[in-house]
Amino acid sequence: QVQLVESGGGLVQAGGSLRLSCAASGRTFMNYALGWFREAPGKERVIVAGVSRGGTVFYYSDSVKGRFTVSRDNAKNTVYLQMSSLKPEDTAVYYCAARLSQYASTRSANYGTWGQGAQVTVSS
Repeated sequence: QVQLVESGGGLVQAGGSLRLSCAASGRTFMNYALGWFREAPGKERVIVAGVSRGGTVFYYSDSVKGRFTVSRDNAKNTVYLQMSSLKPEDTAVYYCAARLSQYASTRSANYGTWGQGAQVTVSS
């Protein structure tokens, strides 16, 4: 089983960019599909992006499509979320999650391992 540690959150002005990283321990990273979720205050946790085990199939929510890019480096056991053209409504705690499956899922209940979360704050 993998463990996930996120980094790269912070405060950025609207229109700016940030890159989140999620490093995984363990030798089975390539067996997992990965997802990025976010949880804003008072709202439920929702999918933002996902990437398949092989790194070739992607999912993006409509709210981030064209602005965010998910990628993974299986040699480094790391998944990334590049966020551009950030908006105040992107402010949330961002979580990476791993699912022992070929493809990512949009449902948080389908992920068995979660990172600790990274705060992203976008000021207007």
